[in-house]
Amino acid sequence: MTETEKSSSRVIAWLQNAVQQGASDLHLVANHPPMLRLHGRLLALDEQALTPTDLSTELPALCPPETYRDFECNKNIDFAFQLEIAERPHRFRANFFFSGDVIGGCIRIIPEAIPSFEWTSFPREVANRLTGFQNGLVVVAGVTGAGKTTTLAMLINLLNQAGGYRIITIEEPIEYIFPQTADSLVTQRQVGTDVATFADGLKYGLRQDPDVILVGEIRDRETAQMALSAAETGHLVFTTLHSRDAKGTISRLCDLFPQSGQTEIRAQLAMSLRAVVNQHLLPDVNEGESRHLAIELLYNTPPVGSAIRFGKIETIDNSIVTGRSNGMITLDESLKQLLNQGKISSETAGQFATDQRFLDRSRK
Repeated sequence: MTETEKSSSRVIAWLQNAVQQGASDLHLVANHPPMLRLHGRLLALDEQALTPTDLSTELPALCPPETYRDFECNKNIDFAFQLEIAERPHRFRANFFFSGDVIGGCIRIIPEAIPSFEWTSFPREVANRLTGFQNGLVVVAGVTGAGKTTTLAMLINLLNQAGGYRIITIEEPIEYIFPQTADSLVTQRQVGTDVATFADGLKYGLRQDPDVILVGEIRDRETAQMALSAAETGHLVFTTLHSRDAKGTISRLCDLFPQSGQTEIRAQLAMSLRAVVNQHLLPDVNEGESRHLAIELLYNTPPVGSAIRFGKIETIDNSIVTGRSNGMITLDESLKQLLNQGKISSETAGQFATDQRFLDRSRK
């Protein structure tokens, strides 16, 4: 029996509850009852508030002893694990942290299988175009919990199922497991276990004859530089970034580098970037229902490339508006569609819209 299988029956019961309700996360924090994130909202389970003793007993059993020792040294840890729930294997991603010298945890529930584009409402024609690039950089961006990892998994699996691709992923931790197919070859590497850093994973991954590389997240200058170099040298690179819009995504990538090197980086990004997808998951008009995907979609057309190269990032929004014929989508257009379909409220649309007057003019 593994350490995970020995984990507390209480935690297993809470995770089983989370799976059954379709929750995305389970939060275990001192002085609060266990709480689920369900369709974007927090929901307390009918349990007593957790004490520091509860947490120091329950949480260590979820991970191997060496992982917990790393956590005690580094004060934070990300890892994935698997449990049998209702006689079926389920994967989870955990983050442990300290607050006031008391351990806490957030556990993400990973769907049993890679979702379909129809289930997530991600446009299939967009997915086909993003995976049809021969090389370059594709960035899926958004705030925490916007479904970036799921979108990347769907895109990579589309390539995996198509066949003929050598795919390497660098993740922290590995969440979705890609199925083995007859004509593609996928290697998934976990930061901290299989490779030291995202940058190292890219560096050595380039020596493994890849066609497609997934970088779980760009967090630092070295990873950004390696991703751009890989995209520039004939590889198709997918990654995520935390930002609220396409313009912010480009600014954030550039700002990872010192001012003295920005001209060169902007030129490299203008050449290598293929697309930016910024995602938002919005609450349903009826509380308690599943959230809805809204996207902003930017393709690197000549005007966009020129704006990046010359640092005129403020013109990106207008480029998306004028780029509709090239398949670009503004967030306001995505919001309008959800609003007109009765899926989100006007209040929700207004909170995320960049131009409230556009929504008002576009109402049926």
